Amino acid sequence: MENSKDELRKNEKSLVWAVVSLVAVLLVLAIIGFFFMKPPTDYIEGQADATAVKISGKLPGRVQKFFVSEGDSVRAGDTLVQITSSTVEAKLAQAQAMRNAAAAQNQKANAGTRSQTKQAAYDLWQQAIAKRDITKKTFDRMQSLFEQDVISAQKRDEAEAAYKASVAAENAAKSQYDLATEGAQREDKASAAAMVSAAAGTVKEVKSILEDEYLVAPCDGRIDVIYPNEGELVATGSPIMSLLKDEDKWVTFNVNESLLSSLAIGQEITVIVPALDSKEVKAKIYYIRDMGDYASWRATKATGEWDSRTFQIKARPVAQESRLLPGMTILYKKPEK
Repeated sequence: MENSKDELRKNEKSLVWAVVSLVAVLLVLAIIGFFFMKPPTDYIEGQADATAVKISGKLPGRVQKFFVSEGDSVRAGDTLVQITSSTVEAKLAQAQAMRNAAAAQNQKANAGTRSQTKQAAYDLWQQAIAKRDITKKTFDRMQSLFEQDVISAQKRDEAEAAYKASVAAENAAKSQYDLATEGAQREDKASAAAMVSAAAGTVKEVKSILEDEYLVAPCDGRIDVIYPNEGELVATGSPIMSLLKDEDKWVTFNVNESLLSSLAIGQEITVIVPALDSKEVKAKIYYIRDMGDYASWRATKATGEWDSRTFQIKARPVAQESRLLPGMTILYKKPEK
């Protein structure tokens, strides 16, 4: 019995010493932490960004082929994409034919009316009538199919445009035939010359649209996003892809106006990029702007405090950093007060 009591007292003492030892260890760790551990640095979080150039053209048509892929680096003038349009190519052929016809009629007016010239004008007129009739039938069929939801509105519109162009061509051919029949007056000669100029202008206009069959890079950069797929239709001015300019990158973050005393346009600051192994990047501030009333901090006390606004800061890297990509997080250390 005596031995059991002694053993119990021994266990109680061991437990007490274990608790005391644990408390002592925790106390020592707390003291070490108090003297040696630094408080966390106060950072402002922002992000990297870059200028994005939208690549688009005047030519409505089908994406024939891409010569680049997303992520590719390109130089100014590199060919990016080919767009084809059978409709515009047909309009060019039609405009060139009208220009040739107008030139022939102008030559006839200057040389005087001949029987052969009259016959040629008549033949052109009859050809224009035949073409008008064919395009009218095509348009009527397309309209019927469109009303039945068999074809798209674009196909119907293309047929309508072809029909209207053939009507205009038929009217022009008829006018030329009337001119040949009645004989060329001084005013007729002037009119024929004007038609030549107008037809040449139409050819030039269509050619300017076809110049955008191949779109090229306007500057050095990296292909960010390609919107359509090969084979898809694109409209006039539709963005085909987005190009990020290599030489135009910046970092941006927002600060309370109480920190503006330590920030100024033209000042160099240091930001940290966690994604690049916390690399420090030197940047020069070029933009400071109030973000508006919606970003204001309102005072909660009637006295002793005041409203303060939020300002956006933008800074460009002093040296080019090719690995800095739009969307990367950047950290700016708050200045110590």
